[in-house]
Amino acid sequence: MLNKINELKAEIDALQAAAAADVEALRIAYLSKKGKVSQLFNEFRTLSADQKRELGQAINELKNHATERINVLKESFEGAAEADTDIDLTRSEASLPLGTRHPLSLVRNEIISIFSRLGFTIAEGPEIEDDWHVFSSLNFAADHPARDMQDTFFIQRNPDVLLRTHTSSVQSRVMETSKPPIRIICPGRVYRNEAISARAHCFFHQVEALYVDENVSYADLRQTLLYFAREMFGNDTEIRLRPSYFPFTEPSAEMDISCKICGGKGCGFCKHTGWVEILGCGMVDPNVLEACGIDSKKYSGFALGMGIERITNLKYQVSDLRLFSENDVRFLDEFKSAR
Repeated sequence: MLNKINELKAEIDALQAAAAADVEALRIAYLSKKGKVSQLFNEFRTLSADQKRELGQAINELKNHATERINVLKESFEGAAEADTDIDLTRSEASLPLGTRHPLSLVRNEIISIFSRLGFTIAEGPEIEDDWHVFSSLNFAADHPARDMQDTFFIQRNPDVLLRTHTSSVQSRVMETSKPPIRIICPGRVYRNEAISARAHCFFHQVEALYVDENVSYADLRQTLLYFAREMFGNDTEIRLRPSYFPFTEPSAEMDISCKICGGKGCGFCKHTGWVEILGCGMVDPNVLEACGIDSKKYSGFALGMGIERITNLKYQVSDLRLFSENDVRFLDEFKSAR
């Protein structure tokens, strides 16, 4: 046993290492639970009492000697690493790559900023709604196609609980609980049961606006739309209003803007008309005001709504709606300059 101790001590004295990883390997080989020194302790348990008294101190000294030798080797590499490190403490830190906001968030924030300058404030509501706030209070007939299962996501086949199909439900909630003057914008996600393609999705984002007060006229609506279009797309933007129909507004219109891609000359994006439709609007139907507890003989108002994806497509020329929800950071990298 004593010979083994002396041989192991000589072996430890001769230990060398070419790298820090080699030192760790030596530590495991000699000092781990299955290492050479530990094996001596296992043999030590089988010795007689007299032999234990004779060899116990020698084994402990061997363990301490092995620990010191390996620590010396380890410190030699730590010192070399510090000597080789060239750090300029006066140098500014390296900048980390920055992310960017989603293009829909960029456009949403820009729309909110434009309307906030006109005195509109943000109003929000639940995405899981009831029939009254999504349809009935907004003058939708009982047999209106929008109530059909093919267009609306109903919750557990309950015809009274559904995913909102537009943020107009927020408008009806605000009109129920607030007195005019009301001047709000309602941004949020909406859901419709549509096949997913490059031009359509089962969920998308809207921003709607509502203004209710005394003596609100169609001229107020048109001037608001012109201001928004020129703030969003440039001072040379022209608008036109085409008669349309919505259950909750009368009269109703769809608004086109002069195509920003071709300058109104005609291209594939505007279908060679020079105009691009971006939103629907109109004067709030008196039935809607009355359903929400507002005197339609005293107050009037206008409402408008637009799809954020539609505005983003026009502003950044994104051809496929699916790119907005695929979480591909390469797509987001294209908008770094638009922060």
